Amino acid sequence: MPIVSDTPLARRVSGKPRVHVTRHLVPVVEARMAELFDVVTNTADAPLSRDELVAAMRDADVLVPTVTDKIDATMLEEAGDRLGLIANFGAGVDHIDLAAARARKIIVTNTPGVFTDDTADLTMMLILSVPRRLGEGSRLVRDGAWTGWAPTQLLGRSIGGKRLAIVGMGRIGQAVAHRARAFGMEVTYHNRRPLPGAIENMLGARYEADLDKLLAEADIITLHCPASAETHRLLDARRIALLKPDAYIINTARGDLIDEDALIVALEQGKLGGAGLDVYAREPAVDSRLIALPNVITLPHLGSATVEGRSLAGEKVIANIRFWVDGHRPPDQVLQGWA
Repeated sequence: MPIVSDTPLARRVSGKPRVHVTRHLVPVVEARMAELFDVVTNTADAPLSRDELVAAMRDADVLVPTVTDKIDATMLEEAGDRLGLIANFGAGVDHIDLAAARARKIIVTNTPGVFTDDTADLTMMLILSVPRRLGEGSRLVRDGAWTGWAPTQLLGRSIGGKRLAIVGMGRIGQAVAHRARAFGMEVTYHNRRPLPGAIENMLGARYEADLDKLLAEADIITLHCPASAETHRLLDARRIALLKPDAYIINTARGDLIDEDALIVALEQGKLGGAGLDVYAREPAVDSRLIALPNVITLPHLGSATVEGRSLAGEKVIANIRFWVDGHRPPDQVLQGWA
């Protein structure tokens, strides 16, 4: 499709833009896209290979990828000159080389905010479920091994009065703090910088600048950091060793925030109370040792998996594309690396 104008912020196209969507989206979003754009969808609904992604970018004005699509500088170089917008379906953009996109004047957008409550709800579910041993109880019933109520059966831990350490206090971290306060938890957090005092007071949260101290004093740790070079294996073997032997780790953010092998060793040796995981270091592969551990709940990346959230994300993708097609800055442009 011919480009009518070209600036560092937008490229206006004439007619319907060619839009490649790398995975199936909820039906209402796909139907609306089909009305507005010249859409190509991935009917197999499996992650595209590297070559398939490059071919899609060569044929598109707009690519709509997801977290399963790794887009690096070499791929963008091979994509040619047609691609003008990467309208990511999801808030995280660590799978896209933003600097390389900027160098090629390709706009990158995301869908911030729409999954905040859904992910916080799932996090809170794990905070409740792991200490109360819900995974073990469910297995007991499913396996036909439950013989009836007993006073000492599957005794877990209550969460009221326990210290919750939130690592990463963005939208989701704050939403988790809000929920945790309703359950009577003591909320502490670590962030690049403290929140304004008014927000801390509202959430009943206390800032701790020393991450090691925060971890050592926590009963439950939940991670809400973006994936980056600085946060890669943030919970490594040294930091895991700082934790209380009955502490619980919750991760609904990114798998590479934790040294998974070190986590497994600590769990196998009884040096942690348990873990609730929705993401993994080698996703979609899940280490069989994690699955075998009775005190670990493993979920298949369900943090944003609601009809409402995925529909709202699709609406944001559509809005970003339409703004870009009209020659305007998309409302959710990711500005890292942009002047």
